[in-house]
Amino acid sequence: MNAHTPVASAIPFAVPTSRWDDAHAASLSPAELLLYRSNLLGSDLTVTNFGGGNTSAKLTGIDPLTGEAVPVLWVKGSGGDIGSMKLDGFSTLYQEKLLGLEAHYSGPDDDDTMVGYLPHCTFNLNGRAASIDTPLHSLLPFAHVDHVHPDAIIALAASSGGEAATRAIWGGTIGWLPWKRPGYTLGVMLRDYVRANPQVKGVMLAGHGIICWADSAKACYEHTISLIADAARHLNAAMAGKPAFGGQIVAPNPDRAAIAADLMPRLRGLMTGARRKLGHFSDDAEALEFTGSADFQRLAALGTSCPDHFLRTKIAPLTLDPARLTDDAYLAQQLADYRALYAAYYERCKRANSPAMRDPNPVVVLVPGVGRITFATDKTTARLAGEFYGNAINVMRGAEAIGDYIALDEQEAFDIEYWLLEEAKLQRMPAPKPMVGRIALVTGGAGGIGAATAVRLLKEGACVLLADRDADALEETRAGLAQQFGKDVIRAATCDVTDEAAVAAAFAACAREFGGLDMLVANAGIASSATIEETTLSLWHRNHDVLAQGYFLTARAAWPLLKRMKEQGGTSVVFIGSKNALAAAAGASAYASAKAAANHLARCLALEGAPDGIRVNIVNPDAVIRGSRIWDGDWRKERAAANKVDAGEELEAHYRNRSMLKRDVLPEDIAEAAAWLASDLSAKSTGNMINVDAGNVQAFTR
Repeated sequence: MNAHTPVASAIPFAVPTSRWDDAHAASLSPAELLLYRSNLLGSDLTVTNFGGGNTSAKLTGIDPLTGEAVPVLWVKGSGGDIGSMKLDGFSTLYQEKLLGLEAHYSGPDDDDTMVGYLPHCTFNLNGRAASIDTPLHSLLPFAHVDHVHPDAIIALAASSGGEAATRAIWGGTIGWLPWKRPGYTLGVMLRDYVRANPQVKGVMLAGHGIICWADSAKACYEHTISLIADAARHLNAAMAGKPAFGGQIVAPNPDRAAIAADLMPRLRGLMTGARRKLGHFSDDAEALEFTGSADFQRLAALGTSCPDHFLRTKIAPLTLDPARLTDDAYLAQQLADYRALYAAYYERCKRANSPAMRDPNPVVVLVPGVGRITFATDKTTARLAGEFYGNAINVMRGAEAIGDYIALDEQEAFDIEYWLLEEAKLQRMPAPKPMVGRIALVTGGAGGIGAATAVRLLKEGACVLLADRDADALEETRAGLAQQFGKDVIRAATCDVTDEAAVAAAFAACAREFGGLDMLVANAGIASSATIEETTLSLWHRNHDVLAQGYFLTARAAWPLLKRMKEQGGTSVVFIGSKNALAAAAGASAYASAKAAANHLARCLALEGAPDGIRVNIVNPDAVIRGSRIWDGDWRKERAAANKVDAGEELEAHYRNRSMLKRDVLPEDIAEAAAWLASDLSAKSTGNMINVDAGNVQAFTR
């Protein structure tokens, strides 16, 4: 940074304001008011991050056995998200039974044991498991309690100047407790502190957040919001006019999106382990400010502070030299070094009963001038890890503005990461779907076969990028699949497969959005019918441009991405061919010859790809009329005329009756075959064709 470069001020903290709607709240029951308050807090990322924080209310319930009115603690259950949860996301427990649990507590060594008693306090057979933070709510006498982890609060809680700042902001009305891992002991410490300091209206928990209370749902919500706003304003004043993290020394690279698209498949292919990784890239202002700063390496090495952050991001990120990102040997060594450091951390900190070491690959990868890349075994987890590290960056910025940033102690971090209760929760999770961690690109993705193939792959857990030249139809398909499967796992790129630049851009988008590629389904197509005398050179070229050249361009663009995954078990290409590639058809020479060229290309690629673990296979459909955009155009009329039948139901009947099995062939039938060839179920198959045509003797492969 030269002397004339202007110094940018640090990114300020957002100051939240109340969004409480009295008119809406007036119509709600006490439990619904708790949910309303929780959703308001959790849906505001200036207040809490995904899955973070917990809320509670002590309400009156009717004991189903005695019919008597009893106090019931409603508290966010384990693993929920207060921003999106419904009423069934709360645990309900007998408050008197919770208070009685202290008879079983003899000290900090009993924390894990105390968790085992929580199910015995369940009210009305509620199956929602209680969280580890339940004692923080049950042991406090207040009707409504909020515990949140906003960045501005954690910045105070993770700074050497945090306790002094707490006194400066709130006088003696907000207390301070030193770090203690969440659990029953922390609940007792909190209860005893509040008893000894009756003037406090909340307590800062070092490294962990803030807990506060009130007598009503609205008062509790607005108290929480005001405390966060106070903290944000204090930090903004401390940062005003000053550069963050010692000032910028690396400017954002204008080509950072392209750099990420090239880097992510390189890293993904080098991340050895039991399951493939998915990536998420972010070049948001926080990531660029932090990675380009003078203090970047020092702070990154310290790791995160808040347990919510740490559980998602590992002990520390991997940092890379932006000048060496295309050097595979350098990247391999950096990853190997990181895995060795993680293994050493595990060996230093493990206890006699610790679970076996988990995946030692980094979750967070930081590159100056480029941004933040996160990897996990599913896309949502990768995205959330990135967001949590973004929170950690904000925390570091604020903490450094009022003192020194304090990361979580290494042994404490390990004890949280390898907590037996956390391990038990992981073991209870259902097995992942077969294609979780796999990435597919489907051309012609807005058409009947393309969309059906995407659905089939998404159902198996894959992430899918749809490519199609029809932007409107593509967006409609993407939006529908996002609604059905979630926005994280589906992307779209407008792409004409005859345009070399557009094809390259689509595959770069796939690499940047998901981290690479495991499966290509080449499906984009057209169809035409004309006698040889009526076949113009333009018509000939149009068929060969889409059906032969288009398949060549997509396969060629996919190839370097697919080769990256050789050591991870290989990859797959599926060409959607045609019965006409095998069986001659009068009046369709341009179409049939182009399909035959594509099929032979696939066989050539099967030979070329085998050494790199790339399998290439073909699905040959016939007469997929229903749901097909090709059959909605002139092709339907042309084939009807060629077969001397009506273009409506008579044409469908003609093709159905022509088949040996007398059955319609649907897009879902082609998708089933394509998904099987793309999956590990066909791991020993390459260079093969599957005919999905209800039987056509002319198309029998020989």
